[in-house]
Amino acid sequence: MENRRIFLFDTTLRDGEQTPGVSLEASEKLEIAQALARLKVDAIEAGFPAASPGDFAAVKEIATKVKGPVICALARANKKDIEAARDALAPAERSRIHTFIATSDIHLEYKLKMTREEVLAAAEEAVRYAKGFAAEVEFSAEDASRSDWDYLCRVYERVIAAGATIINVPDTVGFTTPDEYGRLIRYIKENVPNIDQAIISVHCHNDLGMAVANSLAAMQNGAQQIECTVNGIGERAGNAAIEELVMAMETRKGYYHCETGVDTRQLYRTSRLVSTLTGVVIQPNKAVVGDNAFAHESGIHQHGVLSNALTYEIMSPEMIGISRNAIVLGKHSGKHAFEERLRTLGYELDAEAIAQLFVRFKDLADRKKVIFDRDIEALIAEKASLRPEWFRLAYHQVTSGNQTKATATVGLETSSGLTEEASTGDGPVDAVFKAVEKAVGFEVSLRDYQIKAVTSGEDALGEATVWIEQNDRVFCGRGLSTDVIEASVRAFVNAINKMLASCGYPQEDKAARSEQE
Repeated sequence: MENRRIFLFDTTLRDGEQTPGVSLEASEKLEIAQALARLKVDAIEAGFPAASPGDFAAVKEIATKVKGPVICALARANKKDIEAARDALAPAERSRIHTFIATSDIHLEYKLKMTREEVLAAAEEAVRYAKGFAAEVEFSAEDASRSDWDYLCRVYERVIAAGATIINVPDTVGFTTPDEYGRLIRYIKENVPNIDQAIISVHCHNDLGMAVANSLAAMQNGAQQIECTVNGIGERAGNAAIEELVMAMETRKGYYHCETGVDTRQLYRTSRLVSTLTGVVIQPNKAVVGDNAFAHESGIHQHGVLSNALTYEIMSPEMIGISRNAIVLGKHSGKHAFEERLRTLGYELDAEAIAQLFVRFKDLADRKKVIFDRDIEALIAEKASLRPEWFRLAYHQVTSGNQTKATATVGLETSSGLTEEASTGDGPVDAVFKAVEKAVGFEVSLRDYQIKAVTSGEDALGEATVWIEQNDRVFCGRGLSTDVIEASVRAFVNAINKMLASCGYPQEDKAARSEQE
């Protein structure tokens, strides 16, 4: 039996960014879009241009710089949104306008305040208008899984006649089950007369933990496009995870008889990049990309894997881009060996980026006995998140103990020199954060803070993630160091710099303002 081609529509940059606490900068969105292009997804939903000037600019930059996948923009079923999508997508090599309106009775009554006939006319008009601006038009019936099936088929028939080339069947609130959803897809195939003129797409949320299962069931019943996100991030409980979908089809090819165009060796590093830039930590037992996905604690399992990996591994770590050769370099390793390891790990970086990373690598190698692949990946991810800085950590010093008040001193480099402050706090992290607040000259609302080890061992590289909040916006900062306090203060300062950049903070600092006063 010939394998059927399934198209993957990645919405990490649109639905994924709706994850609570996630707010990506345009440059971070571009970084993720470029990684998705290397992953070889079929379409990238770059954002919702009408939502804000920032979203419009990010979609336009991605449309300009990212080649390969179709670049898609979301628009409500109105002319203003569609025109914003058109303008943002103008530079794209291949573009798609994705317009939507709800079709369930509960949405019509309580959200839209529209009749079925009014929604039908709005959907048809939106698709016809969008068709004049893009080669591909996708239409989504929001809350399709809770809509009346016969009415849903009427809507799809009309939008296909108006020019829709992809019709999407969203399980918007994660309500359906695999058997029920599969029957819905089959019903649409059998009851929409012109369905042969469009591709059926599905978009599943994970509220009941069935987004991937529902997507696969839909695929088995005729869906040809699956909408998904990296690591399954997204609104509420998230979306179907691309890495789980891809590896299910790859590992069970003889069962599903389906295949994608994805380069599976890019899955792991794309997963880590998205986790780093969004600040959403991957749970250790996460399927495919979690830290424990290829770990074997049981002695019986370990013996089996050493004898033959297939005893307990249904897929190899190499398939998703993880090397079994964990220890790679040390303090005496040269630049050539470092460059070769980067290539082995699959990273394509320019000479300047490699030179900057090598300096960081040598600094880390002076602190650690050996460098692991995960250490190098962490350095690369940190390099990808560097931004223009108002404040840079010069030094920190902390005194703490269970019988003494924690005291911290920090020095921050600014455009006018070094500013130094000291503070006490409830523990070393609290003390150093308060000292940073005094040094920058304003209070910072700390929303969340996490610290974890990148690798194992006494000299493990620590990764700190900090979330701060201002005017209902959340900014995520990240820091790396073998010293967890240093990693923490670096993450705090990184988050502050992101916040300042987003609000148009003037290029001056506390020391300069003090001199003026």
